[in-house]
Amino acid sequence: MNTQQNLVAFKTIIVKEVMRFLRIWVQTLVPPAIMMTLYFVIFGNLIGSRIGDMDGFNYIEYIIPGLIMMSVITNSYSNVVAAFFNAKMYGHVQEMLISPIPNHVILLGYIGGGMARGILVGVIVTIVSLFFSDLTIKHPLITIGILLMTSMLFSIAGFINAVYAKNFDDISIVPTFVLTPLTYLGGVFYSINLLSDFWQTVSLANPVLYMVNGFRYGILGESDINPWVSFGLIIIFTAGLYTIAYQLLKKGTGTRS
Repeated sequence: MNTQQNLVAFKTIIVKEVMRFLRIWVQTLVPPAIMMTLYFVIFGNLIGSRIGDMDGFNYIEYIIPGLIMMSVITNSYSNVVAAFFNAKMYGHVQEMLISPIPNHVILLGYIGGGMARGILVGVIVTIVSLFFSDLTIKHPLITIGILLMTSMLFSIAGFINAVYAKNFDDISIVPTFVLTPLTYLGGVFYSINLLSDFWQTVSLANPVLYMVNGFRYGILGESDINPWVSFGLIIIFTAGLYTIAYQLLKKGTGTRS
């Protein structure tokens, strides 16, 4: 296939994935908006008023970047893991694998679909947050860069989960027992400066911490982590997971058995 044909295939996969989650928007877009609204009300207005300032910001202002990033991570991941697992189960992937479409086009198509949902949900949550606080983005380029790379990273992670999943229970294990704890312990609701030296060191092993703080720096201009360190680690994680995902797809792991 030439470049133009690859672009057509890539666009087709992305459009299919976007139309899939837009068709069931009540299940894919509304629940995150409602959940984040509850977070804003409970943690921002009710509890936040008692906590006071966090690193010089109102508590609700401090947690908004983390909540946006949490919604992006969750939805980018869940979109790809569900989409690719369904494609495996109904034989759609096998049809693409025997076609002339290159593996990297198939992989990038699913990643693009996950990024689209993650970013769209992030925009919706951002709009919701405006009803609770005046949101001013200090560094737009850093904010957009962290947003794009994080959604890409967790879209790839969702793809890898779907490759190994053999039933619907398998696609919920990682989000429940790995993704959720990492997210909640990733500095969404607190600054790691509040922790003891030991727990600060432990927290630095959490990759989500760098994404949340990088995004927080982009919006608020303050962060517990150097934003360039966040950028570097996200790029390394993304490159590593993409290589793994591509090799799994190339070998037919989970799709040719």
